[in-house]
Amino acid sequence: MYDVKDKKVVLEHGTINKGIIAVASGKGGVGKSTVTVNLATALAELGYKVGIIDADVRGFSVPRILGVTDKPRAVSEKEIIPPEVKGIKAISMGSFVDENSPVIWRAPLLAGALEQFFKDVRWGEIDYMLIDLPPGTGDMPLNIMQKVPHAETLVVTTPQVTATKVAGRIGAMADKMDHEIIGVVENMAYYRCSECGHKDYIFGEDGGRDLADFMETELLGQLPLISEVRRRSDSGNPIVFDEPESEISQEFIKIAKKLAEREQGFDEKVEPLKLNMDPQ
Repeated sequence: MYDVKDKKVVLEHGTINKGIIAVASGKGGVGKSTVTVNLATALAELGYKVGIIDADVRGFSVPRILGVTDKPRAVSEKEIIPPEVKGIKAISMGSFVDENSPVIWRAPLLAGALEQFFKDVRWGEIDYMLIDLPPGTGDMPLNIMQKVPHAETLVVTTPQVTATKVAGRIGAMADKMDHEIIGVVENMAYYRCSECGHKDYIFGEDGGRDLADFMETELLGQLPLISEVRRRSDSGNPIVFDEPESEISQEFIKIAKKLAEREQGFDEKVEPLKLNMDPQ
């Protein structure tokens, strides 16, 4: 395994200059996709060029959260221009099928779609690629992590023991794939009373910190539980973009700055990224 900080990742139609970050969670319902989109928005607000691949092909939600309404545009059989919203390029299965339609393809078709996202999309020059992984440690996230050795893993959890225990399995999976875990983000960490400012740890306290210690990595941030995030996500307006001065937006920006300080860019180029997404 090589040091990703010393390399550039060259795709068929673009280059990733600073890093590929796979956003993972042990289970669904912890806000992984919301974290992915708002973290991407925070990086964009800091001046970085960002792309998102929504690899959660059976439970895609990035288009709705980011507010993607345009469809990808094919300029040739093997070149697709992705939609761009708020300075972020994004591609998702949700760009090709109706939001309410189930994706019931078998693994080979799903793998082919993911390969197309990497190989045939005209990403251009971007600094960060965020991959919103399917939740859990099943075949699809395992396959993606295995086939993208350039990626590092960011783990999203909530404070509950049930969430942190299953998220701990991500560490074992990342170790097997030689992925470095770059940190833990604890979502729904606390609720702050709007009247008195008191923090109420509704789902428990320090679950994210305990998980980070278990994984021997950093707790990058603790995000409060606020209803406005849900409303913004449902309407396609990430809260970091709409309310950059809010408490949670500032926490996202703090996390983005930590990642930016950590990733100082690549010095060399590697061969174009060739993905074999067929199931093992």
